Amino acid sequence: MRSLGWVFASLAVLVLLVTNVTVADAGERYSKQKVVYHINYPGGKDDKAYRGAMRNIQNHINAVGADNLDLKVVIHGNGIGLLQTANNPGKVQTAVANLKSQAVSFQVCANTLKGRKIGTDTLYEVFDEDIVPSGVAELAHLQAQGYTYIKP
Repeated sequence: MRSLGWVFASLAVLVLLVTNVTVADAGERYSKQKVVYHINYPGGKDDKAYRGAMRNIQNHINAVGADNLDLKVVIHGNGIGLLQTANNPGKVQTAVANLKSQAVSFQVCANTLKGRKIGTDTLYEVFDEDIVPSGVAELAHLQAQGYTYIKP
């Protein structure tokens, strides 16, 4: 009976050690990352897809740390709905503002704006410096610069 107590005590100590190592390693595990997220799809019912993408990006920041990330979001085609103020519920705008405050760059395709006759004045927090000539060309350009491509 005495040896059984020792086994349980040893297991408890082992669990504590493994748990502490896992938590400690999470902050030290990831080096600096350059990442581009690609959004070119509609948000779906209640902008669920957009909210999911914003959550993925925030989770990425939480895991790696904002200081360790150069993170860009390239938006074109149907993805423009993410930033359209008329279509954009408060939760998505709040998520975009929060991500921008963590140095996430949102880049918008000029071809999409021109083709759909959309002015930046109808988009949430989009300025001239956020416009890129082509969304797909920007994705290729960033990947050539070593950015990891993610499509949430």
